[in-house]
Amino acid sequence: MTDTKKYILAIESSCDDTSAAVLCHTNVLSNVVATQEIHKQYGGVVPELASRAHQQNIVPVVHQALAKANIDKKELSAIAFTRGPGLMGSLLVGTSFAKSLALGLDIPLIEVNHMEAHILAHFIDDEERTKPTFPFLAMTISGGHTQIVKVTDHFTMEVLGETLDDAVGEAFDKSAKLMGLPYPGGPLVDKYAKLGNPNAFDFPKPKVDGLNFSFSGLKTSILYFLQRETQKNPKFVEENINDICASVQHTILDILMEKLQMAVDQTGITQVAIGGGVAANSGIRAKLKEAEETLGWKTYIPKFEYCTDNAAMIGIVGYLKFEKGKFTEQSVAAKARYAIGS
Repeated sequence: MTDTKKYILAIESSCDDTSAAVLCHTNVLSNVVATQEIHKQYGGVVPELASRAHQQNIVPVVHQALAKANIDKKELSAIAFTRGPGLMGSLLVGTSFAKSLALGLDIPLIEVNHMEAHILAHFIDDEERTKPTFPFLAMTISGGHTQIVKVTDHFTMEVLGETLDDAVGEAFDKSAKLMGLPYPGGPLVDKYAKLGNPNAFDFPKPKVDGLNFSFSGLKTSILYFLQRETQKNPKFVEENINDICASVQHTILDILMEKLQMAVDQTGITQVAIGGGVAANSGIRAKLKEAEETLGWKTYIPKFEYCTDNAAMIGIVGYLKFEKGKFTEQSVAAKARYAIGS
């Protein structure tokens, strides 16, 4: 009797994390992530340095993922990879590696949209969490993206609203930088916010039509506020860091929740899932749990390891596409801009 198990090797290289995972159907056997520390000294991701680091990391990361899964590369059924969106140099490394390995092993190649993968990460097998049922609303919140998406099935998604300028993760990181916090600042804002008063300082919320977002004006108002206060008291930030972080986080989360409420009202869909790096924020998780209790929503929050960029989420999309025979030609090219549903 032949083994009918399908093993998918997944590769993610859209930004500054090199990741490889092995999935058996919807079960994650390994999920290895190599984080690039070099960007901290520059206060943000430097694309050229990111692509070089991917070149150094990709072979050992894939090797480790196969070893952890206890799988030989000859047992693989297909290779899934992030085609986009992301940094072109970073995407090229993952795309080229995936194409070469698939060609060498004579197995199918499967392209994955990074943003769709954040949404479909909810379908990874996890005994502690239930999977959303269709249709549901997904809010993808990360350093590069902020979107509200209507998800009708695994491969039918419609963007209902998105940011017109900065992404929410960028708003967190840039606000942190204004306070003198190191990169990446988002997790530090979250950490200090837990100790502060969210109503200590008032920041204006941008007025944007429909379900779209804007965060650049908020960032500017935080800049002017800090400049004004530090002129009066040079130690203002140092003495009020917890309250500033709590107030900034409170404002950002209010913006997200107001738009999410609007999307629920417009669509009548009360199943809400979040994804992306900012989904690891304790404040947004608490707000969603609160909405579940007070508004009757059913909310889905991924494990921390599936929030930030990782290959397991690429692998789950790879498996779902494998089942449908949605394969990719060897002529495929990376796409820095790659819209959901395209």
